Amino acid sequence: MRRVLLFAGLLSLAGCTPKPQRFSTIAEEFVLNSLTFSPSMATAAGYHRHNGVPLDELLDEFSPATASRQRSYYARFSAGLRRDVNPEKLAPEDRADFDMVTQLLALARFELDEIQAWNHAPQLYAEVIGNALFVPYTLDYGPRNKRFYDILKRLERIPSRVLQAQANLKSAPRIWVDVAVAETKGNLELIELLKKERPADISRKFDEAAAAATVSLRQYMEFLDKELASKDYDWRLGAEKYRKKFQLTLGTRETPEQLLAAARAELAKVREEMARLCGWQGKGEMNTVIRKQLDRIAQKHTTPENYFNNARRDLVEATNFIRDKSLLVLPPNQNLSVIETPAFMRGIYAVGGFNPAPAMSPDLGAQYWLTPIPADWPKERIESKLREYNDYGLKLLTIHEAMPGHYVQFEYSNRIEPRGRRLLRSVYANGAYAEGWAIYSTQMMLEEGYLNQDPGLKLTFLKQQLRMIANAILDIELHQGRMTDAEALRLMTEDTFQETEEATAKLRRAKLSSVQLVTYFAGWRDHVRMREIYRGVKGAAFRLADYHKAVLEAGGLPTPAVCRLITGKELQ
Repeated sequence: MRRVLLFAGLLSLAGCTPKPQRFSTIAEEFVLNSLTFSPSMATAAGYHRHNGVPLDELLDEFSPATASRQRSYYARFSAGLRRDVNPEKLAPEDRADFDMVTQLLALARFELDEIQAWNHAPQLYAEVIGNALFVPYTLDYGPRNKRFYDILKRLERIPSRVLQAQANLKSAPRIWVDVAVAETKGNLELIELLKKERPADISRKFDEAAAAATVSLRQYMEFLDKELASKDYDWRLGAEKYRKKFQLTLGTRETPEQLLAAARAELAKVREEMARLCGWQGKGEMNTVIRKQLDRIAQKHTTPENYFNNARRDLVEATNFIRDKSLLVLPPNQNLSVIETPAFMRGIYAVGGFNPAPAMSPDLGAQYWLTPIPADWPKERIESKLREYNDYGLKLLTIHEAMPGHYVQFEYSNRIEPRGRRLLRSVYANGAYAEGWAIYSTQMMLEEGYLNQDPGLKLTFLKQQLRMIANAILDIELHQGRMTDAEALRLMTEDTFQETEEATAKLRRAKLSSVQLVTYFAGWRDHVRMREIYRGVKGAAFRLADYHKAVLEAGGLPTPAVCRLITGKELQ
């Protein structure tokens, strides 16, 4: 799972109107100005100074005034596009970028006008603060003393942002409050770590700022627990808002109901394939036969102590397989590290995730996040997690997040030229393109003989395909109010064979996000269809490595746009 992007304030820094130049210049202007809306995101993207303003020292703002300025900026930019750009006269690559910018503008305005997360999502503030402190700590964009000075300046701004959060938050679902409290505790742990490592020359100021930030964050947790928790809010988007966000996020004309029908059909197909693999011949209960084989596989797992070592081993194994089979040209950089998921992000990244190298400084590090198994968990909960991410499951997770999944994908995106195109397609990479590639590339590894066609690996992958399909069904049905918690858990534990720990965490994640869980199935389905269209165009000249090169070099556009660019045909 790739990290999601947040839109926030600081709009007074932005304010340019497009000029009739190469569209990559306009795209770059859009990305750089919009990055000023979220200084924490700007630092992660490698954008450190805007019109002389040091973004690394600033902290995201959320208020009605900043939202109003943001609306004004998007309105001016949209008007400039309509005035200065004729999309019908653009070259194909520029037209794809134009369409993507238009889509992002519409999505941003939808979030501002109809979602207004700052009024109801307390975890938003916890995650922004955590990212603002964590990124300068882990990303080597400058001398260590300079980065700690940036952290100091952000620490100094935390009390005012906490007051802003308390003024903004009108109501929230209980589950969002609980996650915000847990993530704020993670921020307090991070501040304690930073205090231990701060440079001596700023130690006094740093400790003062850390103390004030700690007091304010503790007050925030008290506010959440005592005041906000009693003001309930429905986490569901509802049918109308969900449809709008679905189409704007995915960049598709397909409706949620059409994708839901495809997901239910694929669910039945994959279950039948698993039954055949397990030797089921129509006698006895299908689920019983499949679960017996999955239980046998699940028993082969690592320990919490060796979890990370095994992931690193699997990363080397997958890399060597890709090279040996010449499946694609791997990125030249050796900049990937495997680290623990930051504590303040574990509410939504319960298993793991990927954090790409900055689009503006692609030589810096990328991170494969793996969420550790807490030592204080009950024994049965630890076992449930390890059974889900058994020896095969951990290999598949590493392929998805790192090799040749998200890591390879974003390394390719970070080499796109011109720069404006690179920034647009990397910083705002389409979720369905990104998640779809990660799942498609995992399937491709098995098709090409990874682990010598091991039937246990195949069955585990199919189980994960069921999980991907269930993600889409959950997202669509839950947010439109057509599924209860009990029905969701039944779908996961009975129909798609997920462990209780996985299913419980996924249900929570479905309530924390919207139109994110659906991107896996939507994107995978598009990548598979796109490969067949490309194969038909190339005929006897088709080479798998060429297809991968074309898809990866297109970068994070919506999949329909990628298909048009590399095949000249529409995605059917």
